Amino acid sequence: MAFIDKISCYLPEEARTNADISAQFPEWPVEKIAKKVGINERRVSALEELSSDMAVKAGEKFFQEHEMDRSSVDFLIVCSQSPDYYFPSTACLVQDRLGLRKDIGAFDYTLGCSGYLYGLAIANSFIDSGLAQNVLLITSESITKFINEKDKGNLTLFGDAATATLLSKSGMGSPAHFSLGTDGSGVEHIIMHRGGMRQPGFSDDSEQVDQYGNVFDRNYLHMDGPEVFKFTLNTVPPLVDEVLDQAQLAKEDIDLFVFHQANGYMLEQLRKFIKIPKEKFFFCLEHVGNTVASSIPIALQQAQAENRIRPGDKVFLAAFGTGYSWGACIVQY
Repeated sequence: MAFIDKISCYLPEEARTNADISAQFPEWPVEKIAKKVGINERRVSALEELSSDMAVKAGEKFFQEHEMDRSSVDFLIVCSQSPDYYFPSTACLVQDRLGLRKDIGAFDYTLGCSGYLYGLAIANSFIDSGLAQNVLLITSESITKFINEKDKGNLTLFGDAATATLLSKSGMGSPAHFSLGTDGSGVEHIIMHRGGMRQPGFSDDSEQVDQYGNVFDRNYLHMDGPEVFKFTLNTVPPLVDEVLDQAQLAKEDIDLFVFHQANGYMLEQLRKFIKIPKEKFFFCLEHVGNTVASSIPIALQQAQAENRIRPGDKVFLAAFGTGYSWGACIVQY
């Protein structure tokens, strides 16, 4: 059995506030942005600050905050959709810069908002199989570098962040009852065309403006909000039911629901649709925005700091996003 032992989070210094966005798009006043997405500011990585840099900062913060001997880490996993290079893997860069042992496994996996759930499942299986005893799971995403500065929709949502989670044979919370899913027919609805082998460089495609006034071209992140919202409402409620059935629990048995922090409106609609009491549903978007795979570990750390998670609690985690992909589990504290 694996346990989530410790979590640390790194946020870049620069903040993009609603006032900044409103100054650029006067038709969107500060109050409208806050009401629409539930976010007041998001963190933006510096120009030369890449995903490996944030991953290392999260790792160093982890070792400092928890006074842990880094030589005890025997596996490193890094989740990022914005790696420094095609190869080598970001995990190799991070292993060296963090001064981790050389006789450990280290690799990347590419997933977005569901990435933390997949990472927990991978680390859990490694520990259960005896392959590792202390797995350091790092999420790091510099997604703001993918956003067109004219795309007010995505500018309001996304922020950069990195987190480090240790999974061990003992600790504070044990994740179990995993359910993971994929529907590749939805790839075009959340996609970054540039950077892969199909479109390695900038294209000359003219910019397009959708019905909501958001600018889209194939050189930057594209997200079809209505389609993603429909996918989420169709996928997450049955996912919750499936995991609860697997664990032989009712919603009332769950002490706290922590979902991927996509945006305030979507989360509130999910909460109402699934009929989760507000006091059992955790929001933490206000000062960080949608931080992709880092959103759930940031939320878990904040919930612990606010004493919203106590020994004996059952916490339901659910994530969903690009791919389409999704995942959920229950963490017993």
